[in-house]
Amino acid sequence: MDDANVALVLSGGGARAAYQVGLLRYIASRYPNFAPGILTGVSAGGIIATGLASREGSFGDAVSRLHESWRALRIEDVFRVDPGDLASRVTRWGFRLVSAGAPGTPRTRSLLDTAPLRELLTRTLAPAPDGTLPLIARNLDTGTLRAIALTASSYTTGQSVTWVQSAEGCRVMTWERPQHRSLDGSLRVDHVMASAALPFFFPAVEVDGAWYGDGGIRLTAPLSPALHLGARKILAVSTRYPRGRDETAPPAIGGYPPPAQVAGVLLNAIFLDLLDADALRLEQLNALIDRLPRGARDGLRPVELLVLRPSIDLGRLANEFEADLPRTFRFLVRGLGSRETRSNDMLSLLMFQPDYIARAIDLGESDARAHSGDIDAFLRKEVESREAIRDKLVRYLGLFRNRRRMRFRQQA
Repeated sequence: MDDANVALVLSGGGARAAYQVGLLRYIASRYPNFAPGILTGVSAGGIIATGLASREGSFGDAVSRLHESWRALRIEDVFRVDPGDLASRVTRWGFRLVSAGAPGTPRTRSLLDTAPLRELLTRTLAPAPDGTLPLIARNLDTGTLRAIALTASSYTTGQSVTWVQSAEGCRVMTWERPQHRSLDGSLRVDHVMASAALPFFFPAVEVDGAWYGDGGIRLTAPLSPALHLGARKILAVSTRYPRGRDETAPPAIGGYPPPAQVAGVLLNAIFLDLLDADALRLEQLNALIDRLPRGARDGLRPVELLVLRPSIDLGRLANEFEADLPRTFRFLVRGLGSRETRSNDMLSLLMFQPDYIARAIDLGESDARAHSGDIDAFLRKEVESREAIRDKLVRYLGLFRNRRRMRFRQQA
């Protein structure tokens, strides 16, 4: 088995995805030759996956560039926070509510304008005139990458849709389930924007005649795209902190829950909790397969899984940087109750503040270092496999040269 069968699965989480950048930075430094052949992502995880798939050079080089770009990221690079735009959007939302959607009422598609994010992705991904991403196609053609998949939620049909771009000759079959299907084709910036469109906060994106939002809304099995793409090992990175019993006992709020608290619970349930449930199902299925005789497995095979997640609550961490937000945006989120909850899960998704990003990246690196034993055990077989192949080639070439020398001597 080689890296072509290893999948990197990146969950959503908005600004929390900086944690994934830090974790990947440590892995790339420890395993400079590691390059997963399958990349899947949702929301902000889809942005990172696309950046890795569009790499020039090694996987480690791509992670270094991601690290540099995320370190330099500011909230203004993701969405507009100027007073005029925010005031206009809030006012139009208010008019729409009190007018019962009467004709002529000013319309707005979202609370925030993500035009800066589109501009940033266009600069970094360098799309071709037709909108496709040529670096992804090149890496697929050269065998550097096997497949990439981004997931979004269709507001038009209510389905979860996974867009897949794979290498020629790669046996990837599209799939369709009652509420989930895949589409094969070339990825564009529109696909990335659609996968990351947080409901209500970010506008929906039109792709091929249908409207899409954040991929985590309907994706009940976040590991399924990697499994469908043939992964035999999955490294999944979550941005959800697993609170222990002692941590869930103290209330996160005092009194009636503000909108920020309700939104945070809903967003966690939609985007982040499902990865843990899907990982549990996969582990149970692996245990069941192991109990079956090989002849009775009907093509099923165990899939090794490693899930890494933050050691501290990234929602609580956002509280430390709330006061540093741009003034008008800070005024808006405080109106939603951001100061009335101890765990600001909603705010953490939008906290593209440099200090928060830096802390999340550093936490990802330190957590990866703390779990280096688990990561080593997961990746060591890949490294040993490549080294064994290399040693066999060296021995074979040495034996071949020795035989040629002996033949020349006999002829002489």
